[in-house]
Amino acid sequence: MSARQALRIGTRASALALWQARHVESLVRAQPGAPPVELVHIKTEGDLQSDVPLWQVGGRAFFTKEIDRALLAGTVDIAVHSLKDLATQIEPGVELAATLPREDSRDALVSGSGASLAELPRGARIGTSSLRRRAFLARARPDAVLAELRGNVPTRIKRLRQGDYDAIILAAAGLKRLGLADQVSEYLAPEAFPPAVSQGVIGVCARSGDAATLRWLTPLDDRPARLASTAERALLRKIEGGCQVPLGALATVRGGTLELSASVCALDGARQLSARGVASATAGAQLSPEDAVALGERIADELLARGAADLIAREREARAVEEP
Repeated sequence: MSARQALRIGTRASALALWQARHVESLVRAQPGAPPVELVHIKTEGDLQSDVPLWQVGGRAFFTKEIDRALLAGTVDIAVHSLKDLATQIEPGVELAATLPREDSRDALVSGSGASLAELPRGARIGTSSLRRRAFLARARPDAVLAELRGNVPTRIKRLRQGDYDAIILAAAGLKRLGLADQVSEYLAPEAFPPAVSQGVIGVCARSGDAATLRWLTPLDDRPARLASTAERALLRKIEGGCQVPLGALATVRGGTLELSASVCALDGARQLSARGVASATAGAQLSPEDAVALGERIADELLARGAADLIAREREARAVEEP
């Protein structure tokens, strides 16, 4: 690629997606000899079906597949995603070139009164469209009224301030990246609210074998984020079988060890299955992505052995009955 030919970054047009794309743009531009970079806005299925709960939309990769297809078509050279939105099976011909350092992985409660989750009144109306958050909310506050919440981050906060909800739950990473950390009433502990797989990690994709683009992305890859997200995504890939699942997981790297904990929860909060494990580097070696995959699959096997498949199947049957 000549120095003058621009790298085109495909991105959604939401405030958070644009922040992420511009962040990647700045990291590329900061490298000596980097080419010019331009942003290309792309609408996704998730943007077009903004009035439908995500768990009622068939399929997956609601916010990413159109961007990845533009990548394969050569319309853009780089795709920037919230890694939690990227399907565990990436489109053939696309590779995850870089995982950026992880921001805060936790969920955050934003309440109208500033109250914490425990302090909210009985019957409080809490907004979220995430199956995972709904399940763990039902376990923590079975009295709460769970309400659907779609739209970008500023829109969701605006609806809260208008009184549509008593509180809403959002990813802490998105709030911090948009300079909205002052809106947070409480950061929810991962022990009670295990985050979405790869929450807080930005994933940067390119066409497989596109050396002219990959040379600018490979240096951006963060090893702890890569290992953690690889373990979490391997776990989800083995468990999910497609649709959304009420599962949370968090992997952390400490020195030569990778620890992964995960939980699956019934939507009514009545039953929760959890598993935890560690992978350690052998003497004189570093942990590899293959070690991370093996750990994720091992924890998935533990959850499945404890009844996760049955729990998920029951939830899907219940949702099929509830859907209009």
